[in-house]
Amino acid sequence: MRDKTAIVGVGCCKFGENWGQSREDMMVEAAYQAYEDAGIDNPQKQIEAVFCGVVYPNFSTGEVADALRFYDRPISHVQNYCATGTDAFRFGAFGVAAGVYDTVLVLGYDKPKDRGVSGPSVAFDRVRGLPATPAGWFSLCAARYFDTFGADRSDLAKIAVKNHHNGTLAPNSMLKREITVDDVLNARMISWPFGLYDCAAQSDGAAAAIITRADKAKDFRDDFVLVKAVAIALGENPQTDPDFDFLRWKPTEYAARQAYEMAGISKPFDEIDVAQVHDCFTLTELLTYEDLGFIEKGAAREHIASGTFELDGELPVNTDGGLKTFGHPTGATGVRMIYENVLQLRGQAGPRQVKGATTALSHNIGGAPQACGITILGTP
Repeated sequence: MRDKTAIVGVGCCKFGENWGQSREDMMVEAAYQAYEDAGIDNPQKQIEAVFCGVVYPNFSTGEVADALRFYDRPISHVQNYCATGTDAFRFGAFGVAAGVYDTVLVLGYDKPKDRGVSGPSVAFDRVRGLPATPAGWFSLCAARYFDTFGADRSDLAKIAVKNHHNGTLAPNSMLKREITVDDVLNARMISWPFGLYDCAAQSDGAAAAIITRADKAKDFRDDFVLVKAVAIALGENPQTDPDFDFLRWKPTEYAARQAYEMAGISKPFDEIDVAQVHDCFTLTELLTYEDLGFIEKGAAREHIASGTFELDGELPVNTDGGLKTFGHPTGATGVRMIYENVLQLRGQAGPRQVKGATTALSHNIGGAPQACGITILGTP
């Protein structure tokens, strides 16, 4: 898999409460940005297959075919919790790497704001036999982490402050507001220890990527980005796993092991320059620092305090604001992370650019959480 495929175009619409755009509008905007980025002037002839990540489809693949005027070719939908966009990218990359296609489009999209409900239609009803919301479930892990390693709400608050700052620098992000630690600590409580600013913003949005064979990448552009690894792993359902200790997400550890082996990475903290991770809650980002092997278990508090994961730190994380402020249209999030990492590796991320970035990681986790997707990209 390593270095067999390349990304030659990316696109992303503005994430947010996009009342003025239909699902098709967002798909077209993201896809045509990617075509222009790749120098594709006749997508109906140059794109051989489409792989879509969507959690809340209206009319399955038909809505994509009609929106993009793609007929007489395969269009596939992928759905895998919050790892949906990453999994769609995996199918596209594997199709090209296997020699089935030369060039494909990966499209992640969702428009939950028009679904008539406030928030995701997710209810955990089997958490040790008791009902719980996503915030309620994840907050149990925060409480256990605090008790075990001495962290507190102020540590989570610093993650929110970081991601809000980074989001102000990303043109397509949903929330553009600087906040302080006091703002986070004094915000309306959602599920202790999570206040309002500890929770990601669900949004509408679409993102796209063009994948082609590595040996054809220069036909599109010189600064193409290589796919080093893409992995999906499932873990035991933590809500019923007797070995779950509330201090780690096993799917992240499993997927990271696969991805690092595929990419030839043995020291992720030293070998990865920038990362986009799944911060559905601030605690999720904290655990992910450790589950990805960036730092030792229990060491997050120290690194948060020293600024390790800030834009000017040793390993910047969520450079565009993450789910927290860029937004989280479930099916699009994994592809949006790839979009950001491609910009970073090309040196096109503007004021949030990580200097000298050559290797980038993206990470999604979803469900119980039970599924995790990781993609590693690199410059030639």
